[in-house]
Amino acid sequence: ARSFPPAGRTALRADRGAMGLQRARAFRAGAARMADAHYDYLVIGAGSGGIASARRAAQYGAKVAVVEKARLGGTCVNVGCVPKKVMFLSASMMEMMHDAPGYGFKDVKYTYDWPTIKKNRDAYVERLNGIYGRNLGNSEVETITGAAAFVGPKEVKVADKTYTADHILVAVGGTPQMPTFPGAEHAINSDGFFELEDLPKRAVVIGGGYIAVELAGVLQALGTEVTLVVRGERPLKNFDALICESLQAEMDKAGMQVKCQTQVEKVERDGDGPMEVTLSDGSVVSGVDCLLAATGRKPLTEALGLDKAGVKTSGKGYIEVDEYQCTSAEGVYAVGDVTGRIELTPVAIAAGRKLSDRLFGGVAGAKLDYENVPTVVFSHPPIGTVGLTEKQAVEKYGEDDIKVYKSVFTNMYHAVTERKTSTAMKLVCVKSLDEKVVGIHLLGIAADEILQGFGVAIKMGATKKDIDSCVAIHPTAAEELVTMR
Repeated sequence: ARSFPPAGRTALRADRGAMGLQRARAFRAGAARMADAHYDYLVIGAGSGGIASARRAAQYGAKVAVVEKARLGGTCVNVGCVPKKVMFLSASMMEMMHDAPGYGFKDVKYTYDWPTIKKNRDAYVERLNGIYGRNLGNSEVETITGAAAFVGPKEVKVADKTYTADHILVAVGGTPQMPTFPGAEHAINSDGFFELEDLPKRAVVIGGGYIAVELAGVLQALGTEVTLVVRGERPLKNFDALICESLQAEMDKAGMQVKCQTQVEKVERDGDGPMEVTLSDGSVVSGVDCLLAATGRKPLTEALGLDKAGVKTSGKGYIEVDEYQCTSAEGVYAVGDVTGRIELTPVAIAAGRKLSDRLFGGVAGAKLDYENVPTVVFSHPPIGTVGLTEKQAVEKYGEDDIKVYKSVFTNMYHAVTERKTSTAMKLVCVKSLDEKVVGIHLLGIAADEILQGFGVAIKMGATKKDIDSCVAIHPTAAEELVTMR
């Protein structure tokens, strides 16, 4: 019999493992019936979080299966982080082409071909799909293709087969939410962005969050005339003020039209011709051939039959979980975007692995620490942030107890270029805690790469003195963080 290390109240009985592919007794509505297969762990959703948790459980010897109705890898691999980063890099290369003459490259001639990058990007994603499949197979995780729905406690149906498990993880992620103004049917969402066959000439991007800022930046850098329509006061309104202000200044310099505290009122289109987009401030954007709505996401929970398993959801459909990812139903868990808690791929991965460590690895009390999670926005230039904003720190510790160090400068990359972008950095410290650094906020070239190491420092409780004690690496942008006064 397969046995697992004790894990508190969720410990597995040693004889569970011996069930293998034998039929397991499942109970529903008081009547017993036979399931097609029973598992120690059944994961619904083969995105980053689900796959990470499934493979970790299998490493401990659990009998695991993953159910997925679409391509392996979920949002991140197929229509999220991965293809988005490819497009960010493509747009960054275009910026470098503009800067090349300053570095001695004369008569630089190039033609941007969107179909080529689309073909290459899609092929890369397809390779990743295959790698995910092989990794699951190598970990001896069974893949079940189809849409899963609960039909009872710890009982799931996929097509005409029923599966039971001692533990079930829901990791189905989310999907784009579409607006409802007149003419909204002409809009595409972030998924549709990756289906575009050609580079748009004029685009209206709706939204002020990560996705809107990133895709608007890609299009603008590649040559599209972009209007960004933001309902709030500014893009990325929940970020530190220095970052928001610096980002908007960079968007303005790049030629992007940013319209804040404005909404789309209606969209008109004659057949397949260009669109006319009317905004609430009375302005009209004509000749639009791409209307991209990035107005938020919603969890994919409607078709899961969660009520039949006794799983509670919030008013917006997110699955309610405690600090250990447990739902209201015993033996049913949830991680990732479906919970609405810090909707980032690495967060789902980390939470999923911690869950499997606790359930199958004997790591009592294992859970993800959701404090001080570093994050990056692949804007132009990119943003990196971890910890509290200055405003949040003031609210938590009081204005008199906060000391801020900041610097705004031009990266050395631009020493010989006509085009210039700014770099902005801020450290937020608490005086009474020996100037403990509680927030780091960056915008500028390589901010995405710089942040990871400083994120570790924040998690370790670094003070300003600790940061200062590190000898600077010169000449770099990162050295500014260890030399601020």
